[in-house]
Amino acid sequence: MTNSTGPVQLLRAAERPATAWRNGGGVTREVAGYPAGSGLDDFAWRVSLADVGSAGPFSAFAGVDRVITLVEGPGMALTVDGTEHVVDAPFRPFAFSGDAATDCRLLGGPLVDFNVMTRRGRATADLALVTEPRTLVVAEGTSVLLVCLSGTAALDATTALARYDAALLTAPATHALHPTGTTAVLTLRAVWG
Repeated sequence: MTNSTGPVQLLRAAERPATAWRNGGGVTREVAGYPAGSGLDDFAWRVSLADVGSAGPFSAFAGVDRVITLVEGPGMALTVDGTEHVVDAPFRPFAFSGDAATDCRLLGGPLVDFNVMTRRGRATADLALVTEPRTLVVAEGTSVLLVCLSGTAALDATTALARYDAALLTAPATHALHPTGTTAVLTLRAVWG
């Protein structure tokens, strides 16, 4: 499913299988997760893109912090523990607890959203949405996941990412990122002990 080129692991959108939601309201495509091969009950961190086709409740993820970002479509209203939050502007992350009772109402049709989930006490994630060229530094003990959310992105002038393609950087190094649209840059740290 992935191609490795030195410290860069390419995760092409076309190679991601779609997994139907339990409530039938959409499908999710996992971009990456840690540890490799972990499921929904034992990941430290998980990043995915979801096609949301209808309203309905979100699955509960006890002990998990979530960040959801609208990528495409008219948006949604999320009711989180009884309080409504309108998520209708693309590329504006909204953070909430996976423990919260969360319901989704679509604001005018299907949408695509970008999801970051980290299990409390096991991982942290810092999300930046980048639209300008940037130098990326992968520090010891971290991973950096790039996900091209719009346009294209070039990594080190040798790797091209189309929309929804991703690159996972796990070795300490410095890289050059050149997006033509918006690219999510996630700095992920696993916490053990």
